[in-house]
Amino acid sequence: MHIIQAIIMGIVQGLSEFLPISSSAHLVIFSNLYKVFVDDSITEQSSQEIFLDIMLHLGTLIAVLIYFRKDIYNIIKSLFQSIKTKDFSDENSKTGLYILIGTVFTVLVAFPLKETAEKLVFKPIEVGALLILTGIFLLGSEFYSKRQQEKSDIIDFKTSVIMAIFQGIAALPGFSRSGLTIASALFNKKTRVAAARYSFLLSIPIILGASTVYPLIKINFHEFSEYNWTAIISGTIVSAIVGYLCIKYFLKFLNKYSLSFFGYYCMIIGFLTFGFFTFISMGL
Repeated sequence: MHIIQAIIMGIVQGLSEFLPISSSAHLVIFSNLYKVFVDDSITEQSSQEIFLDIMLHLGTLIAVLIYFRKDIYNIIKSLFQSIKTKDFSDENSKTGLYILIGTVFTVLVAFPLKETAEKLVFKPIEVGALLILTGIFLLGSEFYSKRQQEKSDIIDFKTSVIMAIFQGIAALPGFSRSGLTIASALFNKKTRVAAARYSFLLSIPIILGASTVYPLIKINFHEFSEYNWTAIISGTIVSAIVGYLCIKYFLKFLNKYSLSFFGYYCMIIGFLTFGFFTFISMGL
């Protein structure tokens, strides 16, 4: 693994984890493009590549923890206080409770999709098709939201469960986690900023569990000494920095603009990916 490859992947992860364009899809696309150009097999993934993917997700987890550190502190503090008093009327404690319940729903939906998701890592054609569907969903949510007179900044229990379910569906590479969760909230008459903020908070347990802890079982720790640690650490730092900046400016972007740009982007990249890898698979 070259350090340039790791840094590029770090940038891709940092941008696409929080933008509604599917980080898993872009990692699949860029990883497979790299293998095509160096004439490597796209049907297998090395232990080092799996570990890099874990570290890149860890980088974006660090980014969201730092950016929302005050919110996370207030949520945890209020949640424990509410458990003591058995009064969950405070908005922060509700948010904490919704995230815990939502994580359960996400796992229940995502776990049966685990094997399919793992196979899609080596199927960029299918990933491209799912990116197209993500784009359509984003455009549809904006079309619906613009026709609603009243929108709420409060994420209620119903909306939190729906967002959690879509987060589980987004276990499939090509479906954007942030895209599906934010769009599903728009369909429930929520504002973009409120939906994005809750989406990022809801992602914390999943990024920690599904994207960092769980994949460790696939790692061959005996190969650690052979890893390019300079590349891995560089990629992780880059993903954290880019992820933090992405959260900051994406929330500002949503204050003024819609998700339509990302919808069109997903459709264009999806069609290009579908076409390119179909062409490659035909040996032309």
